[in-house]
Amino acid sequence: MAYVARQDGLHARRPPLMKRIADGAAPYLYSAPALILIVTVMLVPLALGVSYAFRDIQLLNPFSGAFIGLDHFRALSQDQAFYRALRNTLWWTGASVFLQFLLGLILALLLDKPFYGRGLAQALVFLPWAVPSFLAGLNWSWLFNPVVGPLPHWFYALGLMSEPSNILSDPQLAMWGPIIANVWWGIPFFAITLLAALQAIPRDLYEAASIDGAGPVQRFLSITLPFLAPTIAITILLRTVWISNFADLIIVMTNGGPADRTQIVASYIFTQAFKRLDFGYASAIALVLLALLLAYSMLIVILRQWLLSKD
Repeated sequence: MAYVARQDGLHARRPPLMKRIADGAAPYLYSAPALILIVTVMLVPLALGVSYAFRDIQLLNPFSGAFIGLDHFRALSQDQAFYRALRNTLWWTGASVFLQFLLGLILALLLDKPFYGRGLAQALVFLPWAVPSFLAGLNWSWLFNPVVGPLPHWFYALGLMSEPSNILSDPQLAMWGPIIANVWWGIPFFAITLLAALQAIPRDLYEAASIDGAGPVQRFLSITLPFLAPTIAITILLRTVWISNFADLIIVMTNGGPADRTQIVASYIFTQAFKRLDFGYASAIALVLLALLLAYSMLIVILRQWLLSKD
């Protein structure tokens, strides 16, 4: 009898079925708005863009829209302009990321040292990152223009140019214009991120290394660089992906010219989609770029995990 009474008591204390279902569904209901927003804003356009790559979508052709399979990718495999844009993308991305990282690291090391007005200096360093990319590209276009800008005259005075001229119109030098503008615009990202990582390194390690007779270079290689390695890996990954997709400065400063010497894959996608209005072919190019960046990202993530496992 006592056992039966105990079982009846347990059943009496057990919450109703609908309440148990509501309690179990509560976390999903709370996260539902965010999930719906992500699906609506990100996944639906992504799926739609992927589908365009396999369809003939031309805005000026009212009879387009049919499924054409891999025709866009076959045309892309023979598109010399795409291969030139791919080579330009490697040059544009590699030079920009390398210079941004190098100058950002130097700036972070300088800002990590205590000096009067360091807070103000850190705020000023962040200013280029706050400038809209369109405005930055426009300003640098004026700076490189010998009619209104000082840079060509300075280069001429330094003996770097035979005469003051616009490097953006020189096929051999044109890519350096957007790269310089991109480096100026992106240095703050590396500087602030690496500065935060530097300030997280225990100072006791530097003091112990100094007592043991380690010089500045030895302290940097044995303490600073290993602690910064995971942060460096993730920041380089992010900037590489962002710069590869970053066509704003190219479009504003050179529009891909002269003679496609500054045309990168991202600006080539823009040209196909919004100038030639061929959204199908542009989507196929974007899908190839997505696959390349995903492969690169996986390599960097594996490298970062390896660096973390060593610690």
